[in-house]
Amino acid sequence: MASKNIKSIIQFVVLLGIGILLIWLSLKQVAPEKDKIIEAFRNADYTWIALSMLISFMSHFLRALRWNYLLEPLGYKTNLLNATCHVLIGYFANYGIPRMGEVSRCTLAAKYDKVPFEVGFGTVITERIIDFILFLIIFVLTLLLQFNELIGLANTYIFDKLSAKFSGIAASPVKLGILIGVVALLAAAFFLLRKKFSSLLKGKLGNMIKGMGEGIGSVRKMKRPLGFVVLSLLIWACYFYSLYVCFFALSGTSHLGQKECLTLLLFGTFGVIFSPGGLGAYPAIVGGILLITFHVDTASSFALPWLSWTGQFALIVVLGLISFIVLPLNNRKSHAVS
Repeated sequence: MASKNIKSIIQFVVLLGIGILLIWLSLKQVAPEKDKIIEAFRNADYTWIALSMLISFMSHFLRALRWNYLLEPLGYKTNLLNATCHVLIGYFANYGIPRMGEVSRCTLAAKYDKVPFEVGFGTVITERIIDFILFLIIFVLTLLLQFNELIGLANTYIFDKLSAKFSGIAASPVKLGILIGVVALLAAAFFLLRKKFSSLLKGKLGNMIKGMGEGIGSVRKMKRPLGFVVLSLLIWACYFYSLYVCFFALSGTSHLGQKECLTLLLFGTFGVIFSPGGLGAYPAIVGGILLITFHVDTASSFALPWLSWTGQFALIVVLGLISFIVLPLNNRKSHAVS
């Protein structure tokens, strides 16, 4: 247990450090435009940011509501206010240690709603699988609607750089020989270890894949599967529109449409995964796409993702802390009876 805690702390420190580094690099890059950036923040219409926060809260409420759709077939149910508090505290915990939110959410459900931790954690894993499938759907939609823009991004950041590197390698016999040697070693290693890979698929990894399949299949056991699907789509619609309405807070981004929002939502999600709560990573990724791909001015490209991220951060911190107070008060009578 101690080693796991140390590992979590090290992971948090590393990811936090990366997030702070990205913030520093972003500030350094836009330093010449600091007066325009300050002006952009000053002139922003914060009514749209407040609306974004309201829509974001709806996504958390819908997630809490959807949770019962997974728990009911297993014979359990959470109080809706409790479930909303569990979800908000879970997101609050994720700003501290990544993935701690799932643990704290299930721990609270076990304490206040008598949902066994293992059962609660299993349903949360199923949620993540469903969300990943929806994320893949968003990726395909973005690819169809923003194909030219995505190809431009891939060319700029991946293919052009790889092409330059391989050109340099081809021009140097020594580098070419090293590359061929590395490829040969990898092929030999795969040939020698192929039986071990096969046993992994039959062992823990195979059980994990099987468990994921069972998690997805559990949706079919629901009494209201259509309601679950609708709630899942509404959750992602809230994610989408909580970002989309932020466009109207700044004159420099008010011309952007829903296709552009899809691209930003897709890549912004990677930023949230990359560092605690997306600190540093989310503004850097979204701001870079706004500036390079959609040709938005520097001040607005910097201001928009920070307005969006800060609004969500403030929402989770405030409502997460309130949830810590509400939970024991809301369950005071049931605890007194027990």
